[in-house]
Amino acid sequence: MTRRSRSLAFLFSTMPLAFFASAPAHASQDDDAPAKRTRIILGPQLSPSWPGSEDLSVGPYVDLSRSPEGVPFEFEAPDESFGSPLVHSGKFAFGPAFGFIGKRTAADVGADLPKVGLSIEAGGFAQVSLTPSFRVRIEGRKGLSGHKGWVGEASADYITRDGDDWLFSIGPRVTFGDDRYHRAYFGVTPAAAATSGLAAYDPKGGVQSVGVTAGYLRQLSKRWGVALYGRYDRLVGDAADSPVTRELGTRSQPSVGVALSYTFGGGTKQ
Repeated sequence: MTRRSRSLAFLFSTMPLAFFASAPAHASQDDDAPAKRTRIILGPQLSPSWPGSEDLSVGPYVDLSRSPEGVPFEFEAPDESFGSPLVHSGKFAFGPAFGFIGKRTAADVGADLPKVGLSIEAGGFAQVSLTPSFRVRIEGRKGLSGHKGWVGEASADYITRDGDDWLFSIGPRVTFGDDRYHRAYFGVTPAAAATSGLAAYDPKGGVQSVGVTAGYLRQLSKRWGVALYGRYDRLVGDAADSPVTRELGTRSQPSVGVALSYTFGGGTKQ
């Protein structure tokens, strides 16, 4: 998980960490099974304050991974939503997905538009590793608060790596939103048009943006490493044509993050 997460992301990300820290070492493995390693990635990231915003907000870039000693950590794209696979079946994996978008107020957007509260999103994902170097993933999430719409993303990643020593990934992204989601961030009701000075606009659901993400992980020692990523999205369709985007925001939606990683457990030496 990383990108679309805001302040609540850190809370949700530390919950599994607390579990791992308190659980006994033998709770989920046999005595003869390889010891598990845990890797924490933590640092700052910049991403759009809200969909279509020209302003960037600072948030946490967080990831938590576990792997048996001697087995490389499973690939996770740096901009994935928070969530881990619950089911592995051959090359396929399925699991929950969670996302967050900070609130958007009239002061934030610069016009008298309705407030969109903090959006907590929950849903699921499915992914398939077609080859060790190519993974495809799709996910959908429902807004439980805030925009209360459906959002989704399709992605593909080319991956090249040398075990855990270094990893580079790059691939395209396509995001989607339903009518309710697009109206929350890109719509202008007749009443809002009268107070904001923007033209009334009723967007429909569909593709919201197309983009690309690249990420890089480098292990500096047995414990410490560095992680960074960059992502660029371009709003398209009704999201791009909205007067909110054209007059108060931008079609360009960049994100960037940099973090340190720390690995412990297993046979990791001091």
